[in-house]
Amino acid sequence: MVAALALPGAAAARSGGHDRAAVSHGVVVGDATPRSAVLWARADREATLRVSLSGGPHRRVEEVRVSAADDWTGQVRLDGLAPARNYRYRVRFGRGGPAARGSFRTPPAEWTAAPVRLAFGGDVAGQNVCRDAVEGFPILDTIDAWRPDVFVGLGDMIYADNACAATGLYGNPQLAGTFGPAIDLAGFWAHWRYNRADPASQRLLANTSYVGVWDDHEVINDFGPETDVGTAPPYPPGVHLLPIGLRAFLDYTPVASAPRLYRSLRWGRHLELFVLDTRSYRDANFAADSPDHPKTMLGREQLSWLKERLVRSNATWKVIVSSVPMSIPTGFPTTNGRDGWANADQMTGFENELLDILSFMAEHDVDNPVWITTDVHFAEAFRYSPFPERPDFAVHEIATGPLNAGIFPNPAFDTTLNPEVLFFHGPGSAGDVTSWEQAKQWFNFGTLEVGADGDLTAQVVDTAGVPRVSLTLDPR
Repeated sequence: MVAALALPGAAAARSGGHDRAAVSHGVVVGDATPRSAVLWARADREATLRVSLSGGPHRRVEEVRVSAADDWTGQVRLDGLAPARNYRYRVRFGRGGPAARGSFRTPPAEWTAAPVRLAFGGDVAGQNVCRDAVEGFPILDTIDAWRPDVFVGLGDMIYADNACAATGLYGNPQLAGTFGPAIDLAGFWAHWRYNRADPASQRLLANTSYVGVWDDHEVINDFGPETDVGTAPPYPPGVHLLPIGLRAFLDYTPVASAPRLYRSLRWGRHLELFVLDTRSYRDANFAADSPDHPKTMLGREQLSWLKERLVRSNATWKVIVSSVPMSIPTGFPTTNGRDGWANADQMTGFENELLDILSFMAEHDVDNPVWITTDVHFAEAFRYSPFPERPDFAVHEIATGPLNAGIFPNPAFDTTLNPEVLFFHGPGSAGDVTSWEQAKQWFNFGTLEVGADGDLTAQVVDTAGVPRVSLTLDPR
């Protein structure tokens, strides 16, 4: 729950001032702007969440009571912040309880030409590639060591429809999960607790601003509002999982615009993030897509919002956060239809809506668009020139992953957008990866580093911190 305004001391009076609960799963500061952010924490019992800030101007942080109804999670809004400041926080539950400490940096003001370091990735604990018994999720420590200003968790940050056994897909001992596929709110919470209990996850999220995105596995494979019901045990017949999964996602993810998930976030003169919700409003994957009857992934309101925000943006780089890729075909099994934007070998993708977005961008001179995507469990980058009559209009896509899940390379891609492959990072086939040590070589995350002059460098980095590929883009 998010704190509402309360009289000073009211929360302490309710708690009696005697609760001494511990911070159980770290602290997350999400959706930072130059003037605000949302802080999340979880207790190990009912208690009052108390936050103190230092490092710059801010308003008094209200206190909020957490309870079992929200799995003892709580969120408070941090207001009155200053741009481009390093804030330190201390979080405790109750008076005298053990404190958790961390920091985050607010974005520079919209007109400030400042460098920005953004890391992104998705796919965590899928296909029984879960928390290693010794290393946990090691790539999250690698991201933390890179010291990003902001980390975008790009979807599939849990696999609510999977399980975690004592021995992983790649033969390594794992911390077994006490859950199977989630069928109720308690089951979804259990998946979130398992991933957030990882020490590397807590270290990363304690020291950066977070932007949380959902994809299908936060609920069930390839879901949308028309296809969110499990078809076989353990799923009970007729139970719609989207609202339950969304409730759990928001219980564990600080989103300033909640319950609406699509939003934009500005990081200085050169970078604006346009965060899409590719799940809540989509037509069914199995429906046909055609120019005369185009499908929608975003829904009418989100599509209008995206176009309006893109036209209004004066950022050098417009970074569009899409949990599903543009040209790499997705959807399993394929008889259920395509799950991403591309139609590929069947007319069931969301290609016509994507073409409408790109055509609008070209028509309105929305320059320097970069899409960051995930979902496909390997890394690849494209440069698109979708309209021959507009050779000056180009779009880049950088797909990364997995952070810590099964590895499934796929060299196929749709050619509708006239793609040029800039790099491919993945093994020859999924069967080439047979051990945990091999898998760590292919786990990856993406980085975008924007200089004060507006130049952008994108990299794909492996678990050891080695950049496997690099791409430099000049906005001029």
